[in-house]
Amino acid sequence: MINELKGLMAKSLVGHDKDKIYIVISEDSQYVYLSDGYLKMCDKPKKKKKKHVQIIKNENSLLYRKIQENQKISDEEIKLEIKQYISKRN
Repeated sequence: MINELKGLMAKSLVGHDKDKIYIVISEDSQYVYLSDGYLKMCDKPKKKKKKHVQIIKNENSLLYRKIQENQKISDEEIKLEIKQYISKRN
């Protein structure tokens, strides 16, 4: 398993946002901080317990690399990444 989740996608497993896709903006020992670019922006991410999300591997994406390198990202980039993932999945 990957030690650092920052930059990966995550699917919510429980709660009112069940099955929603997010990008992991940061993490600590117990929580991940998620953004979808719409309701949960980069600067005010959603706090969710790690056990309540399923990680989706997307290490090849440009957004993943930007987050790993602590570069500035926009909500539009997050929206686009999630949109592309959903369209590939369907």
